[in-house]
Order: sequence, then structure tokens, then C-alpha cells
Amino acid sequence: MKELELKYGCNPNQKPARIFMAEGELPVTVLNGKPGYINFLDALNSWQLVKELKEATGLPAAASFKHVSPAGAALGLPLDDTLKKMYFCEGLELSPLACAYARARGADRMSSFGDWIALSDACDEATARVIQHEVSDGIIAPGYTPAALEILKSKRKGGYNIVQIDPAYVPAAIEHKQVFGITFEQGRNDLRIGEEMLENLVTDNKTLTPDQKRDLILCLITLKYTQSNSVCYAQGGQVIGVGAGQQSRIHCTRLAGNKADIWQLRHHPKVLALPFREDVSRPNRDNAIDVYISDEYEDVIGEDVWAETFTTRPEPLTAAEKKEWLANVTGVCLGSDAFFPFGDNIERARRSGVTAIVEPGGSIRDAQVIDTCNKHGIAMAFCGLRLFHH
Repeated sequence: MKELELKYGCNPNQKPARIFMAEGELPVTVLNGKPGYINFLDALNSWQLVKELKEATGLPAAASFKHVSPAGAALGLPLDDTLKKMYFCEGLELSPLACAYARARGADRMSSFGDWIALSDACDEATARVIQHEVSDGIIAPGYTPAALEILKSKRKGGYNIVQIDPAYVPAAIEHKQVFGITFEQGRNDLRIGEEMLENLVTDNKTLTPDQKRDLILCLITLKYTQSNSVCYAQGGQVIGVGAGQQSRIHCTRLAGNKADIWQLRHHPKVLALPFREDVSRPNRDNAIDVYISDEYEDVIGEDVWAETFTTRPEPLTAAEKKEWLANVTGVCLGSDAFFPFGDNIERARRSGVTAIVEPGGSIRDAQVIDTCNKHGIAMAFCGLRLFHH
């Protein structure tokens, strides 16, 4: 098949719409549903991300995409009991691939609502069962077991979008796109990311543990497919905060850092013990947790609202308790798709427990940024290559 007609483009008024190959056959097959224009943008970007993560680490990988940027990306490492509770996976049998998706979805569950899923490996039944109860638009993977396919086809009243991609497909070296009737052409960004990009340690601290190297590579590959400007925080083999598409680097760092802080606070015993009513859905639980963690909890949650959500009204998570919890966070990694122009980015990152950073370098203020890292004992590598994505 050389082309696939779509219902419409980015918006309903944008017709006609299709995806097609100028030469050869499309490398994707729609097994169920009718994916749209934005679905395929998410699918093709997210597939590249998980494919590269698998190649770089040897581990199964998953991504949760929204509007052509990852809300989360992760590797297939086991979940401890706390993460199982955070990600609503208690009592489930989890394969490595299922763990990867649970982690990817769990990075920022608010943003992942209605996500597009990408898997590096054929979707197995365990992964399908994790996906089964999440609100999602669709999935792309190199294959599906019969049991997994049956489970996924039951989603959205049988209309769930399921796409299979040929894992052997290699795109042309030159890529094109049109803007305002004008065609742009560039070489495809086929840069390979690996540990060699972490060798130029420019700080006094020149030690990176194997886990830090893994997480820094995870950051870089994630940034490669995130709309720029972008900054990514990671810990334990998963992204925990992405700041995408911001005009200011410090705003990226703050946005991603705030998301990383929320992820950390979801570990707090008070959050884990929230007394939800059994009839409260996962999305509503995620919304309630987000409000509970925020500074607006007592203002936003009125008597009628909390009674619909909780069996008893929870005691607030105080500002002092949040500060104390976050003060003990450490071992977080940070990547940036371009250089940090000022040390304020490092100061903000440090507040979220960052101990290792990778960025391209090349700013006229590199010395200031390095000095700020040295002040806090943070290890920083200059990878030397920018990773803008548009």
C-alpha cells in the first residue's frame, strides 16, 4: 500500500488528508481503528524514540506521546511495590515491556491522558492488560500477540487505533516537509546516541555511575524527539519530567522540574494512602492527586467535591512536608537539547535532586554554568551536539 486516506488533517477543516510514500510501500499497517493525522505524527515520532532506546540500551522501551512530544518514556526495568501502587499495577503480572509502558505512562499521568503509545517490541498480553484500563488514543508496535490484539481491539468500543510497523524499515536519508507552500529539505537526524557522548566531563566531578549513564542516554534520546526547546529529567530508567516547546530554556527547566517534583511527591506516604472511593476512575484519581499535591488543595477541594472522591477527607500535604520530602531527593539526571545559557538552570535543577547533567555546551557563559555545577558537586558532560526537533 502506497497511501492511506485520513479523515482530516490537524483540524476537521483541513481536507483532504493522507499519508503516502513517494516511492515504495508504506511501512505501517492499520490493524484496527482509523488513526488520524496527529495520531500518525505521534506514532512515527514515538516509534523512532523507542526503537533507538532499545538499540542503545538493549532493554525493551515504551513511550507515551501527546501532541508530538513525549509525556513519558522508559525502559523495561522492574517496578517496586511503591511504583506498582503509583501506576495502578498492583496485582498484575508484568513483563519487562509492560513495566516499560507503566513507567512511561506514570511519568506524567495527567499529560498522558489520551496518549499515543509506542512499544519497541511486540505487544504481549501483560502489556495489553496494563494498557486496557488506561485512556489512550492508539498504539504502534512491531507486532502483537493474538491475546494482546484481542484485548486492545476491545478498547474504545472496538475503535481503538492499532498500528503495526515494519521494524526493518529505514527512511530515506533526505527528508522534506512543506510550510506555507514552500518545501524544506534536510538530512535526516540519524545521529546515534551512546555512552561516548558522555565522555567529555567538564566539571570537577568526573564520575558517572552506570545508572547515571543509562539515564542520561535516556534523556538525550527522549530530547531528540521532543519539540524544542526541551529539557528532560530522568531517574531509575524512566523519564520523570519533560519540558517541551518553550521559548526560554529556564522555563523548560522549571516546567520539567515541576513535573519531576510532582512525580517525587507521588511517592509520599500521604499520597499513597489517599482514601479514594472505589467508584472513582483512574483519571479522576490522577486529577485529585494533582490537586492534592498542589498548593491549591484546600481552596479547590470543597466539601461536595472531596465527598465524591474520598471516603474521608485527607489531611493536607503541607508546604513544609513537601519541602522536606523534596529536600531528600537525589540521583536525578538532566538532559538539555541545547546549551544552558545561564547558571540559573543548574540552580533550578539542583532543587529537584539533579546530580548529573548532559548538554551540548558552546555557550559564551559555559564557565558560569560549570562553576554552578561545581558549587553543588554536580557532574556535567558536554555532548557537543544540539538536538533541536521541529
